[in-house]
Amino acid sequence: MKLLFRRKPPIPTHFTTPPPIPPIRPSNPPKPSPPTLLRPFSTVHPPKPLPPEYEMPTVTWGAIHGRKEQLVSRVVISDYLKTLGVVPDELEHLELPSTVDVMRERFEFLQKLGLTVDDINAYPLMLACSVRKNIIPVLGYLEKLGFHRSDLGAFVKSYPQILHMSVIVELAPVVKFLRGIDVERNDVPFVLQRYPELFGFKLEGTMSTSVGYLVSIGVSPRDIGPMVTQFPFFLGMRVGTVIKPLVDYLVSLGLPKKVLVRLLEKRPNVLGYDLEGVVKPNVEALVSFGVRRESLASVIAQYPPILGLPLMPKLSSQQYFFNLKLKIDPDGFARVVERLPQIVSLNQGLIMRPVEFLRERGLPDEDVAKMVVRCPQLMLIREEFLKEGFYFFKSEMGWPMKELVGFPEYFTYSLERRIKPRYRRLAEKGIRCSLGWFVNCSDKRFEERLQADLIETEMEGPAFVMGGKLEMPGSDDVSGDEDDESEDEVLYRRTVSL
Repeated sequence: MKLLFRRKPPIPTHFTTPPPIPPIRPSNPPKPSPPTLLRPFSTVHPPKPLPPEYEMPTVTWGAIHGRKEQLVSRVVISDYLKTLGVVPDELEHLELPSTVDVMRERFEFLQKLGLTVDDINAYPLMLACSVRKNIIPVLGYLEKLGFHRSDLGAFVKSYPQILHMSVIVELAPVVKFLRGIDVERNDVPFVLQRYPELFGFKLEGTMSTSVGYLVSIGVSPRDIGPMVTQFPFFLGMRVGTVIKPLVDYLVSLGLPKKVLVRLLEKRPNVLGYDLEGVVKPNVEALVSFGVRRESLASVIAQYPPILGLPLMPKLSSQQYFFNLKLKIDPDGFARVVERLPQIVSLNQGLIMRPVEFLRERGLPDEDVAKMVVRCPQLMLIREEFLKEGFYFFKSEMGWPMKELVGFPEYFTYSLERRIKPRYRRLAEKGIRCSLGWFVNCSDKRFEERLQADLIETEMEGPAFVMGGKLEMPGSDDVSGDEDDESEDEVLYRRTVSL
């Protein structure tokens, strides 16, 4: 039986198309901005072309994505370098450019700087540096510091690692450190050319500790900059193993620390002497040749380079020469070294000139030897000064030669400013005295002596004792400006002239 359902009428639907929405237009539409123009006084400048030597490369790297292509490219570049004479073994594990053109441009750029194939083989890793990203920024910064373009090749040759360094991260902080310790701006290139390894040190490490230790022992901070300019290598020396042991050893010899500090300020290259290999053997050599241990500090203060010389052969040669030509025995030679340590480096021909002069004036060899031992500075006086002094002594003064033999220091004083004026005063008053009595004193002391009723006895000159007070016989009666100075200042001023 079929069920019959009544069909419902369909529900009427009415779909009407909505009217189109009109576009929203702004009431004030934006106006196009006018093109930027360079005004005559604008701060925007067009880029300046680089010099021909620093032109950016025209060839790009050319990325190669496949491993097979990379291996093929590496083999091609290695073969190309071999044709140039470059050994590419050290470049095996480094990233190289993808084309020969890029490598050729790097090689030719380095050649323009003045590097040869041998220089590149000494450090082939420089071929891994990009001309655009590494070489040109570094060279441009160095030239900005004041390096001459003609010196850049030699600088890169001496320190090729600089081509890998970042200007902002590694180079600029070192330059800022040097300027901070009072190295003059014009001296910065000189310092870096002498010691380019400074770029490889950490600022908070060796360099800072070296400067800090020197300041702690008394070196003036304003003298650090001139010391670095003269001898920058101490910035790379370790305090605990190099600088401090040397300072402690010199102090142990009797050298006052204040004198040592002034010595280091004037001659910082002393810090570069090897303590165990050079300094200690030289000190023992001086002792073995008769120099007294209490005089070692005086010898070092007068002639600091004696610590770094090949001293044993020099002492042997000079001692034999003094014994043979000047008739001075080894003990007399030791006294000469104590009073004039520069004698170890003095030319033997120069030594003989004043000796021959005195011998030609009739002085016997024994008297000349006594004069040299008492005053070895005679060997440093020019012959014309010796002639003038001897002529005045012989013709004008007419004193016996034993006075000259007993006081050879007469030749070291100014004839016009001291000897002649004082001798005329003595002649006017009819005073008869020794050479040392009227020559070896200050002007004020000389006037006091002229006004005295009695002539005081002859006294020896200053005695130099390192580490103690400078004692002068009769110093209580001598008036001067030294009373206001400290003992160390008097000691340094009288004994050390650097």
